[in-house]
Amino acid sequence: MDCKTLVSAPEATSRVSADAILLLVVGDTLPAAIDPTLAEAVQQAVTQGDLALKAGKSAYLGRVAGLKAPRVAVAVAKDGSAKALKSAALAGLGLVKGLGVKHLAVQLAAADAPPADTLAEVLAAAAAEVVYVYRATKPSAPAAPALAKLTLLVAGKAEAAAAAQGFARGAAIAEGVGLARELANLPGNHCTPSVLAAQARKLGRSHGLKVEVLDRKHCEALGMGSFLSVAQGSAEPPKFIVMHYQGAAKTVTPLVLVGKGITFDTGGISLKPGAEMDEMKFDMGGAASVLGTMRAIAELKPKLNLVAIVPATENMPGGRAVKPGDVVTSMSGQTIEILNTDAEGRLILCDALTYAERFKPAAVVDIATLTGACVIALGGVRSGLFSPDDELAAALQAAGDAALDPCWRMPVDDEYDEALKSNFADMGNVGGRAGGAITAAKFLQRFTAKLRWAHLDIAGTAWKQGAAKGGTGRPVGLLTHWLLSQAK
Repeated sequence: MDCKTLVSAPEATSRVSADAILLLVVGDTLPAAIDPTLAEAVQQAVTQGDLALKAGKSAYLGRVAGLKAPRVAVAVAKDGSAKALKSAALAGLGLVKGLGVKHLAVQLAAADAPPADTLAEVLAAAAAEVVYVYRATKPSAPAAPALAKLTLLVAGKAEAAAAAQGFARGAAIAEGVGLARELANLPGNHCTPSVLAAQARKLGRSHGLKVEVLDRKHCEALGMGSFLSVAQGSAEPPKFIVMHYQGAAKTVTPLVLVGKGITFDTGGISLKPGAEMDEMKFDMGGAASVLGTMRAIAELKPKLNLVAIVPATENMPGGRAVKPGDVVTSMSGQTIEILNTDAEGRLILCDALTYAERFKPAAVVDIATLTGACVIALGGVRSGLFSPDDELAAALQAAGDAALDPCWRMPVDDEYDEALKSNFADMGNVGGRAGGAITAAKFLQRFTAKLRWAHLDIAGTAWKQGAAKGGTGRPVGLLTHWLLSQAK
């Protein structure tokens, strides 16, 4: 989508050429500095009861005499926060998305305006969310809304410059979110480990990234017994994907993202119930978000070095599948008693974390749809954040808040580690039901002694159920904001 800014006096909106104008009103009154023709139309809608200047309200006014644009919509935000503005923008965009609008001009009516870059980023994200339509395996799906150009009306050159930066950031994140959503939404037979590797290579070619894909033999040579134990029940070959973005000198230590890439999770021998098992195609949401983040970073070109690691495999039952009670040896040399084959995400991530050590990273963040326990704890609003590093955790939380992609820090007390003890190996791969999301994080922590590490459990946030069923693209926004903050 083409996102632009236009310097225009608030009272000159009537002369703006666009297919539609969206007026975002903050609060319960219209500011004085607004086009009088537009203000009169809004006030008339209020008088007639078609619109209330209250948070969450919106109205389509149609054609307004005296305005060059043939359509006008109004949406009211509770305040000038990014969250409130995005909610209002989504409502306003929803009013015009089916009307053939190709060019939408947006004006903010607020006594105290938020930073222009914040508003622009919010608009880019909202517009991308509204126009996204999954069509890869559904050709009968309706065409995407026609919206191709978004213009933010600002009052001066300083605001225009700030808004341009916000649009660039928002558009790049939106592209990353879109890629993550598309990959997650693909059925398991359309997004195998090999397809995921091909997507990584395609992204490498289009955005100048170095991409390596290790096959089973390479992983065997490296001693990735934990990762390969999950893969051994599937006819689909595993792929261990490594991507490199270099935006700084080679001497600058990189940051590392690790994304769980279970392209379909049956639970293995510890078979899941049949109900809602189709949603286990989303179990590669961590991998999808890492690829999406790599795309956003490659678009924005910050001065940092970044490595993305995606261990990709299916988790299937079969004659060769790993069994409960089996003991495997991880790349770190630690042995693991597999008590439940449905706790497979941690088994592929642990070898990826050990592999990350070779880069001597400044920090490592793994992202995984890891536990149903995290869904019970936090629902679908916030991702779970686990880290023993206060500074790293605070930076990730701040990034999530800035991106409207929030997380919540969970404990990693040493006492939780007791649940992983095994009589037959260095550890079991599960504890009891109590604190399941925490013991999963504690399992991963056993492979991070040489790393500054954080873990994001996105089991509740990577996809939605019900009428809006599908991938969300989270936490691409959080990760991108965090990486940009590290570049500074």
